[in-house]
Amino acid sequence: MRIVEAALITDTVKKLCIDANRNLPLDVRERIRECRRNETWPTAQDTLDKIISNFELAEKRLVPICQDTGMACVFLEIGTGVYIQGDVNEAVHEGVRQGYREGYLRASVVADPLNRKNTGDNTPAMIYIDFVPGDRITVTVAPKGFGSENMSKTKMLRPSDGVNGVIDFVIDTVEAAGPNPCPPIVVGVGIGGSFDKSALLAKKALLRPLGNANPDKYYADLESTLLEKINALGIGPQGFGGATTALSVAVETMPTHIAGLPCAVNINCHVTRHAGEVI
Repeated sequence: MRIVEAALITDTVKKLCIDANRNLPLDVRERIRECRRNETWPTAQDTLDKIISNFELAEKRLVPICQDTGMACVFLEIGTGVYIQGDVNEAVHEGVRQGYREGYLRASVVADPLNRKNTGDNTPAMIYIDFVPGDRITVTVAPKGFGSENMSKTKMLRPSDGVNGVIDFVIDTVEAAGPNPCPPIVVGVGIGGSFDKSALLAKKALLRPLGNANPDKYYADLESTLLEKINALGIGPQGFGGATTALSVAVETMPTHIAGLPCAVNINCHVTRHAGEVI
């Protein structure tokens, strides 16, 4: 059994909060650059140039890529051979608290959904824990801005709706979102489970490196179909038109009930931020 002090989780979360907000993952950068090379609409080209300049300047000047530094979504994969000495949840919250203050990141969390008083330090974090084999802890911080989060949807489809019902729901969701989630977007789709699990699948799908297709060919083909149909909408970068409405579509699935077909769409803007570390 390996003993890990909770303070190590705090330090790791703090560092990842700052890193994720300043540095766009390499796979996202390269996909944006690829789309720029393939874009033919002048307005879309100019918009993508500005997006590229923005993330390059953010890294160079050590400033956030976007003014909305997001709600801190923290994913922990904890090895079953690890004993954490201390309160895991509080360790994560403290890491977010320190990271957002020391990194001069905007505090965007309110303590109550209706009374709307800001907590002042971007806590609490949204924490997701999975237990896995081994004696390590994988920490991933994915700051989620709400321009895109607000455009996300869940729907309890009927089994008879089938794959065409899923496709229609995803396309309708993206089309209704239009320019609001700051396209080009990344689209996470969760199919199966229950009402809540499908939404979690969709959120986890956003962590998959762009270009890594679902290992199941059926769902890899579905991802390609969805991406093609989304880009055919012509919404384009920032809604100005063009061939680049989405950078990628990732579909994740799990078993579900015989009477249901839960489906969720979690949209991310082009600032698809996440940073991870194994401790």
